[in-house]
Parts: sequence; structure tokens; C-alpha cells
Amino acid sequence: MIEFYSLVALRAVLLYILIFIIFRLMGKREVGELSLLDLVVFMMIAEVAVFAIEDPYMSMFQAAFPMVLLMILQIILSWVSLKSKRIRELFDGRPSILIKDGELDKSEMRKNRYNIDDLMQQLREKEVFNLHEVSYAILEPSGSLTVLRKGREEGSLSLPLVMDGRVQQRHLDLIGKDETWLKNELEQMGYTSCKDIFFCSFEDGRWYISSS
Repeated sequence: MIEFYSLVALRAVLLYILIFIIFRLMGKREVGELSLLDLVVFMMIAEVAVFAIEDPYMSMFQAAFPMVLLMILQIILSWVSLKSKRIRELFDGRPSILIKDGELDKSEMRKNRYNIDDLMQQLREKEVFNLHEVSYAILEPSGSLTVLRKGREEGSLSLPLVMDGRVQQRHLDLIGKDETWLKNELEQMGYTSCKDIFFCSFEDGRWYISSS
């Protein structure tokens, strides 16, 4: 009996170390920032570890192989997501604007299965108690709510205008600009093509640009 519990304890420690290494290799992300794919992979790894601990006669290779395989799969998908915004939105989702210029977007709320009670709760957590105070409220892919109060200067809403070399037309519409304006502004700064830009945003008359 002592031998059995000693074996279980040893396997638990080894699997703990292995899981710790796997999670570090998969990258640092806060719990609230985990995507659906992250959560699925983490739960699967945890489930495999539980089976391995409950069955002390399973070889460590049999226990470690699916965990390492899941880690490799996650790293590959993370790399692909980094290179492709479409893949990133497929796995992580994209932000949804629930309030624009103080008006509720009911279609976006229904699309996200997000009711008014959820909205008011998150607004109160941001110390906002009246919808008239809100200029924009953006539901992030993580589930958190970003709130921009009224009273800030026009154009102070900072949204990415170019990501991974692709113009974000939806964001240009939100700030009342078009693609021609964007390209003219970028050309004045020496950027002849949006494809050469990894990330670009505009806020309070200031540009932030990171080249590919």
C-alpha cells in the first residue's frame, strides 16, 4: 500500500512539473484573456493528467505523449493566428460594439447573447451608472467591457486601422474616415503600402505605426 501511494505521489509531482513546463512554453496569458481554444486545450491536458495519476501503472510516456501533442498543436495554432487575422478571429472572436454614440446596438447584443442586465452590471463595475455617460462600450473577445465616456475629444477612440497589412474598414467607419484618407496620411509618413504595416492606430491626432 505504501508503495502504491509513493508511486502516485511521484507521478503527481512529475506530471505537475510537466504541466508547468507545458504552460510556460504555451505562453503567458491572464485567465481572463484565455480564448476558447486555450480553455479547451488546458482542460484536455488537465483531464489527461488526472487519468495518469489515477492509473499509476500507465507508463509516463503514455501519459506525457498526448499532453505534449496538445502543446505542439496549441503552439502551431497560436503561430498561425499571429500571422492571420481571420484565423485569429475564428478562434478568439472579435470585439463587438454594444454602445455607439450613446445608442444601444441591440443586434450586436443578441448576436453575443448579451442581455441588458449583463451590460449594466459591467458598466457599474466601471463606475458608470447612466447610459447617457457612455460614448462607446466595446465587448472584448475575453468577455470584458471597454467603456469610453462622453466628454473626451473627438477622435479619441483608439482603434486599429491596419492590422497584419489589412485595412480595418469597420474601424475607419467608426471614426468617420475612409481608406483614401488613411492611405494619404500614411503616404505623407513614407508608407506606400498598407501591406508593409503590422499595426497602425490613430488617437488624439497622434499615430502609432509598427512596420511588418
